[in-house]
Amino acid sequence: MASRCDKSGHRADPRCGFIGQRRYRSIMTSAASPVIPLALVLGASRGLGLLLARELGSRGHRLVISANETDELERAATDLRDSGYDVVSEFCDVADRDQVENLIERVEQTHGPIEVMIFVAGIIQVGPLNALTREHFASAIDIMLWGPINSSLAVAPRMQQRRRGRIGVITSVGGLVSVPHLLPYCVAKFGAVGFTRGLRAELAGSGVSVTTIAPGLMRTGSPIRAQFVGNQAQEYAWFSAASSLPLMTMDAERAAKQIVTGVLLGRAMVVTTPLARIGWRVDALFPNLTAGLMGVAARLLPKAKAGQTETIEGWQAAQRLSPRVQRVSEALTTLSRRAADRYNERP
Repeated sequence: MASRCDKSGHRADPRCGFIGQRRYRSIMTSAASPVIPLALVLGASRGLGLLLARELGSRGHRLVISANETDELERAATDLRDSGYDVVSEFCDVADRDQVENLIERVEQTHGPIEVMIFVAGIIQVGPLNALTREHFASAIDIMLWGPINSSLAVAPRMQQRRRGRIGVITSVGGLVSVPHLLPYCVAKFGAVGFTRGLRAELAGSGVSVTTIAPGLMRTGSPIRAQFVGNQAQEYAWFSAASSLPLMTMDAERAAKQIVTGVLLGRAMVVTTPLARIGWRVDALFPNLTAGLMGVAARLLPKAKAGQTETIEGWQAAQRLSPRVQRVSEALTTLSRRAADRYNERP
């Protein structure tokens, strides 16, 4: 493979894109001898998690991938093996502290030290407040806040003892700016942002870095597996369109490259899309303005009657669209539906 140079003039290691060989090796090798680094990706059965595993594999990592849906996990592992990557799959419910601790112990005992851990597992629930229940909030917090806490507290002491390691946690621009009709998601992601940024400070000087990853909208195909309440068909229509249009979203493979590079370099934050960066900064400078804009957006989004708490997945909500709206929706979501086929999002 022909080598390339980054802006500093370092030759680029083919395993790590534009990270210089010397810097990459200093991060990923022990003092005694070079090793093939092991990466654990939690929530890697589909979508962004699968893409991050693929990107890490392309940069020379051995892979352990986990998820709580066995069939999807095995499809993802087969896809990665077919691409030539060294991969092991492990069932794990990230909301269960014991399962996470047992997974970390088992991986380190069987496959070697975890050099990179990226937490991706998540759930998206879309709908207005009067259609949400406490259980919606509980499930979001269990997966997207307790999940990062469980996994980081299990792996960080091991990395500290070795004085090296990279932890990355996928949060969201929804963890920086709260968005209407995504309240459980934003609550959990705000907590995850606070945890990961604080954890980075706590681990400063230990050789272990923690990267807070706050992606904007990406074309991963996730709307068909998101959960919808209230006026489910209309909620699906706006959310799937917003998650597919090129000017509002980012190609997921390009986002995965940015994320992995940021984690391996030990950056504090990775925010992937221009729209997310702008929104974050505008909210920090003009919180009253963004609060007003979000209030307007909430009034424009679909309404629901109290008690409409039935929760269905996006592919089911799509079937409830009228024929005319379905045709428009399919035209607007072409890129997202193609991504769903590529990234194992289909049920």
